[in-house]
Order: sequence, then C-alpha cells, then structure tokens
Amino acid sequence: MSRPELLERYRALPLPTTKDESWRFTDLKGFDPETFSANGAAGLAAAPALLELEAAGVVRVSEGGLTIDRVPLVEGVERIRFEALSDHPRLYELVGSDEKFAAHNAAEWKDGLLVHVPKDVVLEQPLLIRIVNSVEGGSLFWRLLIVAEPGSRVSVIEEYASTTPELSGYLNAAVEVFVEDGAKVEYVSVQNVSRETWHFGSHHARIGRDAELDWVAAGFGSKKGKIRIQNDLAGQGATSRVTGAYFADGIQHLDYDTFQEHIAPNTTSDFAFKGALRDESTAVWRGMIRVEEDAQKTNAYQENRNLLLSKKAHADSIPGLEILANDVRCTHGATLGQVDREQLFYLMARGLSHGEAERLIVRGFFQDVLDRIELEPVREALSAALEARIPQA
Repeated sequence: MSRPELLERYRALPLPTTKDESWRFTDLKGFDPETFSANGAAGLAAAPALLELEAAGVVRVSEGGLTIDRVPLVEGVERIRFEALSDHPRLYELVGSDEKFAAHNAAEWKDGLLVHVPKDVVLEQPLLIRIVNSVEGGSLFWRLLIVAEPGSRVSVIEEYASTTPELSGYLNAAVEVFVEDGAKVEYVSVQNVSRETWHFGSHHARIGRDAELDWVAAGFGSKKGKIRIQNDLAGQGATSRVTGAYFADGIQHLDYDTFQEHIAPNTTSDFAFKGALRDESTAVWRGMIRVEEDAQKTNAYQENRNLLLSKKAHADSIPGLEILANDVRCTHGATLGQVDREQLFYLMARGLSHGEAERLIVRGFFQDVLDRIELEPVREALSAALEARIPQA
C-alpha cells in the first residue's frame, strides 16, 4: 500500500474501546492521536540514559531525525547493514496495518533502522539505539527491522526516553525481528519515557529452525498505552525467551499483551513478566499460548507476578492457552500479592528505614527475572532502575 492508502486505512479503523476484549482493562478515553503534531520539529535531543555500555554502534533518534555512529575497530560490525530503513522486502511482513496503531505507524513513520546481519557473522558487542521524545505535544513514529541470517548472532538494545519528565507526547513503535535458522538474537527494549507520554508498540518476531531469541522488555515510564509482543516459533527446534520487568507509580497504567505462537514441532517458549506497583498505578498483562496442530513436542510456559506496594495499586493478569496438538507441555501461572508485613518488620527491626527495607524486598522479588538477563550491563542497569523507584524515606 502507498502511504496515502495506509493513512486512509488508519483513519478508517476505530480507536479501541473497553468493549474490545483485548482492551477491556485499558481505557483510552481522553486520547486523540490527531491532536499531536506529526513527527514534531525539533533538532536531535539528549535525555538522561538508563543504559550506559560499550557498543559496536549507536543510533540516536528524535523528531529531528536519525544519526548512526559505528565503532570501526569492532570485529564484524563492518559487515552488518546498520543503516536507515527504507524499502525492504521483509518490511510489514510481521507488523502490517490491520490494527489501529500499527496502521498509524505504517502511514506516518519517517525514521527507522535496518539491522541486517549476514550469514555466520557474530557481533560480540551490542548495537545501541536511543529513541528520544523531545517535542511538547509531538508524536514520534519509530520502526525497527532486524534480520539475522542463518548462523549469525547479534544483540540489539533500544531505549525509549523523554527530554523532560513532564513532556507530553505520543510514541508509536513497530519492531519486526527475523531470526533465521541457527541464528541467535538478543533484543532488549527499555521504555523510560515521561509520565505524560502515550506509548503504543507492536513487536513481532519469527524464529527459524534451531534458532534462538532472547528478549527483554522493561517498562518504567509512560502515562498509558499498550505493548504487543508476539513470537512465532516457525522452525523445528526454535527457542524464545521473553523476560519482562516493570514498575509503575502515581497514576501510571501499563499494559502488556503477549502471544506465543508455536507453529513447528519441538519448539520451546518461556515468557516471564514481573511488575511492582505503587500509589494508584495499574497494570495489565494478557498472555496467550497457541499451539498449532503440527507443533507436537511443544514446551511452553508463561507467568506474570505482581507486587503491590500500596493499597490502591491494582493489577490484572489474564493467561490463556489454545492447544490444537496432543503431545505438548504447556503451563502458566499468575500471582498478585502485597509486601509481606513480617518481612518488612524484620528488616526495619534491624535498623533499616522503611524505604531501605522495601527496596530489599523489591530486589528479592525481581531477582529471578533479572537473573535471566544474559547481558550484564543491562541486568545491572535495570536492577538499579527498579530499586531507584522506591522512595528513600
């Protein structure tokens, strides 16, 4: 479709309401994407960073455009297509225009990135992307396409940020990841935008034969929105692991919608999401495991655990299974609980302040999901960011 056709498609699709099952707990009342200026008009902006690490290449994106820096001495980086995204045969293959926000992204995105890793190329250092919302009342449409050819390995880390904590905006992201036979991709997406930013994302990956995807999704900022994460295990022996960690406070509302699609036999998926909520914040996690008829010997797991740090915080977990094969192992779990008062008393009785004790409890709650993160700088940064959300007093 042409851009004008995509824009017409977007306008024809209704804005989701709580009458739609997948939006039942996320009310978009008061949000109108048309009120935000298209792609803003500012220059390349800086914002506080959660992730500071050595990288083989760095991309900086804001409403003013996209810049790319490579580290030429890093082995393998010169063979990777790490460049501005334009037309590509795999573009829109996984995230098209059949949903309101995906259609809006397809119609409006201007800056995007292609990461194309040739066969058997292994890049030891990660590629780092920083997407910054820098225009008050502006919108930013971001598109990422990762293609890892057979036998290759790459780590891609992206961080979403805002220039100021009070900046209002609309951020719409679409990410497509192709992990071809025998390849491995580590993909990290950290959202730390302002509390006045509406954030929507459509993230979809396809994993080939004996390939591996290790995905980390972290959420700290935003006002409200929805993040969709889908993994298609399309080749025999494919493996995907998705680790989610989020922390909300104030009146934030975070919504994660995950889908594990097992298409081929002998595939494995493992989705684990944990969140902590303070004040009057809310969170939704909706997970679905679908096993197709030919996907025998599937091993799939999903879990969502929420820790409530105040009486008014609230979380909803909706796990689901749809199994068409008869030789599978699929399990799921969901829990919701408050801070153990006995643990809190025990720690405070030994001289810790309420905030210090709460930070220790939060650290223990998240430790098992943090341990799943292979990239040490990412693991340490997310651990520090989670603890920093607990007040000192």
